[in-house]
Amino acid sequence: MEKNTEAERRSWRQNPEAVQRDILSVALTEFAAKGLSGARIETIASRTRTSKRMIYYYFGDKLGLYTKALETAYMTVREGEAALDLADLPPDEALARLVAFTFDHHRKSADFIRMVMIENIHNAENLAASQIIRDMNVTAIEKLEDICRRGQDAGLFRSDLDAVALHWQISAASFFNLSNRPTFSAIFGPDLFEEKAQARLRAQIVESILATALKPSALHGIRSRGAIPDSDTPAD
Repeated sequence: MEKNTEAERRSWRQNPEAVQRDILSVALTEFAAKGLSGARIETIASRTRTSKRMIYYYFGDKLGLYTKALETAYMTVREGEAALDLADLPPDEALARLVAFTFDHHRKSADFIRMVMIENIHNAENLAASQIIRDMNVTAIEKLEDICRRGQDAGLFRSDLDAVALHWQISAASFFNLSNRPTFSAIFGPDLFEEKAQARLRAQIVESILATALKPSALHGIRSRGAIPDSDTPAD
């Protein structure tokens, strides 16, 4: 039988949001490492300031906790994008900043990358059941559509851009950089993942995405304004 201290019970009553954030932080790492079937509620509870009983109270069951952890991981990406204030930037600079952010975020977010990998192994069954994740990602595409539309109106972007395809390209390059690092390093060595090499790679990815979106004459303009991240600046 679980025994909870008076301090723990007081914490649940006074700041339940903080308790849930604590649970989700630990759960995300545990699920990312072991998957839905391998993770144990007992292990998660032992690494938090709460109990199994309270985890079930807040999240219902293990699947409920897993789904909420997955939603939280996606929310972190979307919140980071919102903080970029892309609507206040010229469209080419907004796209460059979005690509650089995605590269940096994914590089630092091993748990998020692993959770997405796990979902792909299981054909995105749990992700597809989450309306919250679907809604968040619709918003992400709408923001990218706005950048594309503004770029086209300004005569900078190609007229046949597809925001979903552009999102795929941004995600693919940024995701592969971390998801395949172990195998890539084992085959080709670790040099590409040193700080200076990562900065160069980020700059190249930003420029390649811009080359996809921009009319050829506009690419020279954004280079001259310095909107492409410098290859000598360390990746965040």
